Amino acid sequence: MVVNNGGNLSKEYFIAYLKLIMIAKNCSFDEAQKFIVEHFFNGDLNSLGEYSCSNYLNAARELQSIRRCFLAPGK
Repeated sequence: MVVNNGGNLSKEYFIAYLKLIMIAKNCSFDEAQKFIVEHFFNGDLNSLGEYSCSNYLNAARELQSIRRCFLAPGK
């Protein structure tokens, strides 16, 4: 995916992108994260700037938290 380096990407963008990767590649959350870091950020989370990096990390935390709620035993 080509991204304008001057653009600040939102948390919502990264949530949608993580979900898309998991569905399209039929992979786990951890595999989707690894794919995004390697291919989207070219191995450097700061490559798109501090704002986008922070939003990506917040999106990943939020999705991971939601995932834990659904996978928690007894729920």
